[in-house]
Amino acid sequence: MGDPAAPARTQASLAVSGNGTDWYVLNASPDLRQQIGQTEELHPREGLRSTPIRGVVLTGGDVDVITGLLTLRERESFTLYATTSIHGILDANPVFEVLARDVVERRTVSLDEPIDLAGGLTVELFAVPGKVPLYMEVGSGMQPVVVDGTTVAACIRQGERRVFFIPGCAAVPDWLAKRIDGADVLFFDGTLWRDDEMIQSGVGQKTGQRMGHISLSGENGTLAALAPIKIGRRVLVHINNTNPVLLADSPERKEVEAAGWTVGEDGLRISL
Repeated sequence: MGDPAAPARTQASLAVSGNGTDWYVLNASPDLRQQIGQTEELHPREGLRSTPIRGVVLTGGDVDVITGLLTLRERESFTLYATTSIHGILDANPVFEVLARDVVERRTVSLDEPIDLAGGLTVELFAVPGKVPLYMEVGSGMQPVVVDGTTVAACIRQGERRVFFIPGCAAVPDWLAKRIDGADVLFFDGTLWRDDEMIQSGVGQKTGQRMGHISLSGENGTLAALAPIKIGRRVLVHINNTNPVLLADSPERKEVEAAGWTVGEDGLRISL
């Protein structure tokens, strides 16, 4: 705390708009209330409980993706977009019924099906390599990495412009790299610098692969896997507090910046 080289960051959520009036939040992090408070564009405009947030798009069922939904329980209308499996997680937990169904529409999104949003945007969800949320794991061993809609990515389009939001990903197979190629902006999983980082730091016993996250470094890491493809802006999100790229003066930060990546931080704004 207080280190100017490591400013505090909240957890990964992204707000997007095609017209500056209608906003969509990608993933409802536990810090969503704070994030809304820090973002003037998301403040009420037509009364104390109005909101410019027209919808929330979920890319998984992990705690750091869905907990912030409880912040949006003030009976203001919005649409909740998610896959069948992610909606099933919410349906199974009665606490999420605070999002009154007569006010909040729960819309099921099929994979690879573009959905029209306000402001000329579309969103398309597609499966990426991942695993079930921690609280749904069976046993303590390695969980299978699957590509079945358990973990998804979002592609936001407006005309020919494409923004990808992939905060959780266990691997970058060739088909995923090809899909991202040519993106205007990529927000990508930056959880760990190296696979055994949490073990070496003494804060946990799980590798990145065990948690369902690809590491940044190494011959099979994110930097190497995505180096050959064309991307306008590359931004790391969902960064664990053990990751040295969070330190502005670290060799690892210099390496990711030399590779063309930005380390995401609160208040980062990108206009296309």
